[in-house]
Order: sequence, then structure tokens, then C-alpha cells
Amino acid sequence: MSTTHFGFESVDEREKAQRVRGVFNSVAPKYDLMNDLMSAGLHRVWKAYTIMVANLREGSQVLDIAGGTGDLARAFAKKVGSSGRVVHTDINEAMLRVGRDRLLDEGVALPTLVCDAEQLPFPDNHFDVVSVAFGLRNMTHKDEALAEMCRVLKPKGKLLVLEFSKVAQPLSKAYDWYSFNVLPKLGQLIAGDADSYRYLAESIRMHPGQQELKTMMHEAGFGHVDYHNLTGGVVALHVGIKC
Repeated sequence: MSTTHFGFESVDEREKAQRVRGVFNSVAPKYDLMNDLMSAGLHRVWKAYTIMVANLREGSQVLDIAGGTGDLARAFAKKVGSSGRVVHTDINEAMLRVGRDRLLDEGVALPTLVCDAEQLPFPDNHFDVVSVAFGLRNMTHKDEALAEMCRVLKPKGKLLVLEFSKVAQPLSKAYDWYSFNVLPKLGQLIAGDADSYRYLAESIRMHPGQQELKTMMHEAGFGHVDYHNLTGGVVALHVGIKC
């Protein structure tokens, strides 16, 4: 039996996807509100920076993986215009439904698809930009997912991975206290679910750090990889360019 981590717990690989799905089924209705509360609104700044680094043009083809409630997809759609296309995807149907409905309410209709990042249903060399924001750490086989993202990018295409990372050492004690004491209580108070937010805090600690993820992206086929630490390393934006 192959095992992997679900937060700090070791579980059967086949069980992880189901348990992650349960977490996001639970948090989907309050996801945006909780993001604002947990990050004091900083997630909007991190995403705005990602949109700037994407440097999209009219006509660009974009794949948004783990697109959830659609923040990046909506912003990307404005950049690519009517001649471009943004495909909004997530493995979790509940999250995707919230995002799709929110986009439609704002008059934005995008191709929306439930799909697994480890087995993307798209041809080789198809997209100019692929993005994944706060989703990579929940994937069971991150190396396979990164290789798939590389496969579907055009040569010289760009991968943007926005994800929680290893915080700068002077902040670590305060960050740990906040993560394991405040976040679960917020989750219980706002979403009625402390356990899911405890898992989210644990999953951040189990995710590869900045340099390790950079190495993984090189191994997945990206020729140039760089990362930008945001808010003292609480979050990092990794940028990979396909050879």
C-alpha cells in the first residue's frame, strides 16, 4: 500500500483525494469570506501580483487549475479579451460550482471543467499560461501534476504556482501560533468546521519549501524557474518557463 500525507496524518494514497474533496465540499460556501479573514485581505494582493506577472495579452490561451471560486480566472479573462480563452478548472465540483455561479453573476462566461491536474484532458503545447493558486499542496502526486502542466504549455509558455510556503524564521513562532490556534477557531465560528481549517494549516507545513519546489519544477521540464517571496515567505509565487 502506498501512503501519502493528509495534513500531519499518513493515509493511503487512494484515500487522500476523497478526504481533500470532503474538506473543500465543507469550506466552499464560506471560502471567499474565510480567505479574507484568514489573510486579512492579503490574498487579494498576492493574486493581483500573480496577474501582473502573468503579463497576459489579447488572444492568450490560459488554463486556471484549482481555480475554485474564480478570482484569477475572472481577472485573466479581462486581460485576454474576446479573442483569447481562459479555461476554469477544479477537481472539486462544489468549489467549481461556486466559482462558475459567481462568474456568471458578474457576466463572465468561461469554459468550466471538473478535472484532475495529474491527468489533464488537454493536448500538448496548447496554453500560453497555466496557473494554480493554493491548490498544488493538496495534490497527491505533485511531480505528476507539474509534468502535466508542462506538457500542456506551449514552448516558452509560463507556469504560475501561487502557494503557501516556508515563512521567514523570525516570523515562524507567531505564524505557527496563529495557524494552529486562531485558524481552527475562525473556521468553527464562521464555517462551522474547525477540522478542515486545521487540515489546511497542516497541509501548508507539509508542502515543499521554496527551493524544493523550484527543483521539482526543473525536474518536471521547466528550463527557467524563479520564485518571489510574498509577505515574508508566507506565500511564494513560483514562475516556470517551459523549454
